[in-house]
Amino acid sequence: MRRTFIAALLLGVLATTAVRADDPPPGFTALFNGKDLTGWRGGTTFDHRKLLAMPEADRAEQIRKWTAADSKGSLLEVNAAGKPHWTVENGELVNDGFGAYATTEKDFGDFELLVDYKTVPKADSGIYLRGVPQVQIWDSTEADPQGLGKAKGSGGLWNNSKGAPGKDPLVLADKPFGEWNTFRIVMQGDVVSVWLNGKPVVENAKLENYYDRAVAVPEKGPIQLQTHGGEIRWRNVFIRELPRN
Repeated sequence: MRRTFIAALLLGVLATTAVRADDPPPGFTALFNGKDLTGWRGGTTFDHRKLLAMPEADRAEQIRKWTAADSKGSLLEVNAAGKPHWTVENGELVNDGFGAYATTEKDFGDFELLVDYKTVPKADSGIYLRGVPQVQIWDSTEADPQGLGKAKGSGGLWNNSKGAPGKDPLVLADKPFGEWNTFRIVMQGDVVSVWLNGKPVVENAKLENYYDRAVAVPEKGPIQLQTHGGEIRWRNVFIRELPRN
C-alpha cells in the first residue's frame, strides 16, 4: 500500500489545527493525532479477508479509491458545499454523516480501545472491530417503528444475530446530546466487552462475523469509524495492543 502517498494526500487536503489530542494513558498510543488523518485511509463495509486476498496492486488501487479526493464515496470526497466530509476542528475529528469510513491503515489483533464521541439527534454510526460491524452508536430518543432497539441505547454489537449475547446493550448509558460519550472496548479473540460512560453494556460476548457467520472474525483487521447520515465528532482515540491468549 502506498501509505506515504495517502498520508501526503490527507495532509494536503484536510484543514489542520494546532490543538493536539490529549496524551494517551500509559500503555496506549493515539490513533488520531488531533491535527489530521495521518495513519488513516478510507474504507467501507467490506470483508477484510477479501481485501488482503487481492493482488497487491489491486489492493492499493481499491484503498486509493476509498481515500482519494476525486473518487465518489471516498474519505476525502467533498460535499455540495465543497467541504470534505471529514475535517479536523479544534482537535476533533468531524464527519458530516457521509463519505467513506475512517479506517486505520494498521491492522490490530487483540486490543483495548478508548474513544470519545459526540453526535446529534437522528444520527446513526458505529465502530467496526477488525473491520467487522459493529459497536452501535445511535439516537436512543428517536422513534423506532422498525423495532431496531434504539431505545436500549448505544454500545451493543448490533450486527450480531437477533437474540444473540451482546446484540443489545445491558443498560442505557448514553449521555444527552451535546455531551461527550466515552467508550472502552476490549477485544480478545472474537470476544468483546464494552463500557459506555463507565457502565458495562456488553460483557464477554462473541462478535459474529457479519460477512460469514459460519467462521470466526479475522484474527487481525482495522478499526473503522462509520459514517451514517448525521454529524459525529471523535477525539481521544487511543489503543493498547494486547497479547494473544
